[in-house]
Amino acid sequence: MNIIRRPFKYSNIGIVYWLIGINVVIFAAMQLFGQRFSYNMTIRMSMIPAAVVEYKWVWTFVTYMFMHGGFSHILFNMLGLFIFGIHVEKQMGSREFLLYYLVTGTFAGIFSFVVYYFTRNYMVALMGASGALFAVELAYAVFFPDAIIYIWGILPLRAPVMVLGYTALELFFSVSGRQSNVAHFTHLAGFAFGWIYFLVRFGVNPWRRLFGRN
Repeated sequence: MNIIRRPFKYSNIGIVYWLIGINVVIFAAMQLFGQRFSYNMTIRMSMIPAAVVEYKWVWTFVTYMFMHGGFSHILFNMLGLFIFGIHVEKQMGSREFLLYYLVTGTFAGIFSFVVYYFTRNYMVALMGASGALFAVELAYAVFFPDAIIYIWGILPLRAPVMVLGYTALELFFSVSGRQSNVAHFTHLAGFAFGWIYFLVRFGVNPWRRLFGRN
């Protein structure tokens, strides 16, 4: 069997809860231990292109996923991870889910570094789980294409429509320059690398799953 597609032994140990817990503990520590501690954590764990180039802080391609800039930022990211992640983890298994989450989030961070570097945004501090979360939302839509998601608890949308709609909005915002404080390219990269993961790791074309062409 191709080692790239060799499956892990299935288990479901609640990796989603561990990921949420790590994010919450880091955020709480930054609030509790003062401004200096928070500043040092932000500098050393966020992905800052200048720091990657000058100090070779390549670990920030991973650690940026566990940093958040405010309460609403972490609240909505962790809520999304909980809502979609528990179902995706159950479908994939915990080891596969953790690999998927970290790989897509890391490559989204690397892609963002390239974009920021070549657009000379050297001092931007990239943080948040949104890149990996977009990949998780894609996986949810691929596994459950007939699921109905209620936007704001009111508007019913099929999961593929929701995911592709969010992606279209991110593409629009990234091109138009609106909401410039949001890392739209990171979100798009998370979606794209999730798509590639399904193709390479599972041999599954997400487009066929999303639109019922098995």
